[in-house]
Amino acid sequence: MYDVAIIGAGVIGAAVARELSRYDLKIVALDKETDVAACTSKANSGIVHAGFDPEEGTMMAKLNAEGNAMYDQMCEELSVPFQRNGSLVIAFDDDQLAHIGKLLRRGLANGIPGLSILSREELLAREPAVNPEAKGALLAETAGVVDPMLLTISLMESAMMNGAECRLGFKVEGIRREEGCWKVISGDSAIIAENVINAAGVCSDDIHNMVAEPAFKINTRRGHYFLLDKSLGAAVTHTLFPCPTKIGKGILVAPTAHGNLIVGPSSDEIEGKDDVATTEEALIKAAEGAKLLTPKLSAWRSNIRNFTGLRAEPDTEDFVIQEVAGAPRFIDAAGIKSPGLTAAPAIALHIVSILKELGLALNPKESFDPIVKREFFNELSEEEQAALIEKNPLYGRVICRCENVTEGDIVDAIHRRPGAATLDGVKRRCRAGMGRCQGGFCGPRVQEILARELGVSMVDIVLEKKNSYILTGETK
Repeated sequence: MYDVAIIGAGVIGAAVARELSRYDLKIVALDKETDVAACTSKANSGIVHAGFDPEEGTMMAKLNAEGNAMYDQMCEELSVPFQRNGSLVIAFDDDQLAHIGKLLRRGLANGIPGLSILSREELLAREPAVNPEAKGALLAETAGVVDPMLLTISLMESAMMNGAECRLGFKVEGIRREEGCWKVISGDSAIIAENVINAAGVCSDDIHNMVAEPAFKINTRRGHYFLLDKSLGAAVTHTLFPCPTKIGKGILVAPTAHGNLIVGPSSDEIEGKDDVATTEEALIKAAEGAKLLTPKLSAWRSNIRNFTGLRAEPDTEDFVIQEVAGAPRFIDAAGIKSPGLTAAPAIALHIVSILKELGLALNPKESFDPIVKREFFNELSEEEQAALIEKNPLYGRVICRCENVTEGDIVDAIHRRPGAATLDGVKRRCRAGMGRCQGGFCGPRVQEILARELGVSMVDIVLEKKNSYILTGETK
């Protein structure tokens, strides 16, 4: 019997698990995938939004502002790279100038600090690569960039260090009420919990509908991205946005927390909830959007990776965070589209407050430790590297040359909680395969290390999904 079961191990589910692990509770996070951060939380822009975009009075506006303010301390505690690089919404005509003025007023109403309008000259002084046809921009000094994958993994690691459980490969197929509790079913397995949090992302309406009448619908929007080589990483320093439209914040150009540039996303409504294929048409749209902001930047020429991410677009036009009518102690955390990544720590606090109102006893855990210590070999000084190699020779063998990732880093990623068990799992934790060759050199070596450390055959190691096999057997 669990006090709380969380359906979904993306950034929202992981943030909720960590926040609840501060208390004497039995907690489990459930996810259908082979790893945490395996859906929307692995494939987004990594932008920590300032909070001027959501409409005043919405839950999005409130939780965006609160979440943004929590990022410095949270990322320091979790050893996650985070930079407040600021964002610019660029206007190209008088109508757009009027619109960024509206965004400024909305941001002030939302309580967002560090907002101002820049003239064309001020904009180009800050960002010389910006299209010289720009007429001005809205500057938001508190915007930032974070590694969304490592953040989600570190949130879950913190939760597990403090007693929470995480069960992967647990696809929820049914939920029913039994003797005042919830029975959550996956195949022949089931867990019993007094409270359930629905943080299932694009599937959150399907999970809701297992316990109550439909109350909202999630429409899936797919966004295409370019990840550019680090040689372009200094081309811009701020996150650059066009003026937003009804379907989103538009195609951005932004630095990443690791020194690349990212371009995207397109915004295409799709059928189904698992189509992450890339299309030429959408990639062209993303590349053209980047050209509007920075004409000298070629997304095609500097591209090292294309990918897509799925966004949960609720028909409510706001986050859905509340106890479900007619389903006691079942709480939706649904429709968490952008700025969901920014709002995640504040969403977690909000859900804990709902659980408290429902009568869940929240007795603080004296042993709670908020710190997740993580050091990568390539971030250490020469003296620290020499000392680490002396202690563990695996750190003296570089496996990923593009990102300077050692065997010691990879072994650590495998044995931490929740540990990597796939190639992409290693990639998300220590960046082996994230560089220019995208694993072309290091992939087979990472596969060997995974097989050795997990005690399985190399044939059993997958890229990410359950049946995404790389090898089928020996040929020679």
